[in-house]
Amino acid sequence: MAYLDHIRACNNFDPAGFRPFRVGGDRVGYVPHALAEELRRWPKVFRVEDGAVALDPALTGFEARSEAMDGPLRQLAAEGRIEAWRDEPYPVTPDWHVPPLMRMERAACPHFGIRAFGVHLNGFVRKADGLHMWIARRAYDKPTFPGMLDNMVAGGQPLGIGLMENVIKECAEEAGIPESIARKAVPIGMISYTHQPPEGCKPDQMFCYDLELPEDFSPRVTDGEVAEFYLWPVEKVAEVVRRTFEFKFNCNLAIIDFLIRHGVIDPDSEPDYAALIHGLRAGA
Repeated sequence: MAYLDHIRACNNFDPAGFRPFRVGGDRVGYVPHALAEELRRWPKVFRVEDGAVALDPALTGFEARSEAMDGPLRQLAAEGRIEAWRDEPYPVTPDWHVPPLMRMERAACPHFGIRAFGVHLNGFVRKADGLHMWIARRAYDKPTFPGMLDNMVAGGQPLGIGLMENVIKECAEEAGIPESIARKAVPIGMISYTHQPPEGCKPDQMFCYDLELPEDFSPRVTDGEVAEFYLWPVEKVAEVVRRTFEFKFNCNLAIIDFLIRHGVIDPDSEPDYAALIHGLRAGA
């Protein structure tokens, strides 16, 4: 096994099984063929063709589109087609700085191949014997990826708040990190990938942050999203990522990026170095 296997696992999308999903002339996602045919049940909401699915052009404006979309999504959820409904609206947009065309329930986004955004924070400590990283283990009762390893703090980017505001919120909720410390998080870039889970497509973008923490600080479990935290030498983190799939699939990418930037993965000793660099932005 190699680091590059995580890049490949996150970029396994095959467009042959999907139709583009368009809103107001913009492609905003991908719909699996089977779901596309089901959407014919709502002819006043969707225009379904063999090569594409579009929201009815008569639906204009953020609110009108959002409200029209909500009914079919709730019906699909009631029928068990969309699971883990969270009442958490996500923006539907071709890219981050493009004003959203409408909102969509978070749980529905992969079914329509909507690009979701998130923040991933690598917390680390400098000790006399080198770098150490704080690692979270997801709660065993989480609806998604229960019990898997995770970045110290991570969360989806909901509609209506800024990225740093979300970092501060997630730091407090997941790890008990006070705002005075969370504000020291440094934005270091963005990772993109296009993943194909069983329910659809995830052409996602993760905004990554580094947060250097003092040796005497320890995160604490607060909202039940995390089972426990570990402080591991960076070499142990690197080995777990390189040899296993114990981390939630996309968290591996945030860690690989950290390892590259901090010289743990270097171009002289890593034969896949260039492929890793390119692969971290494969879904851009």
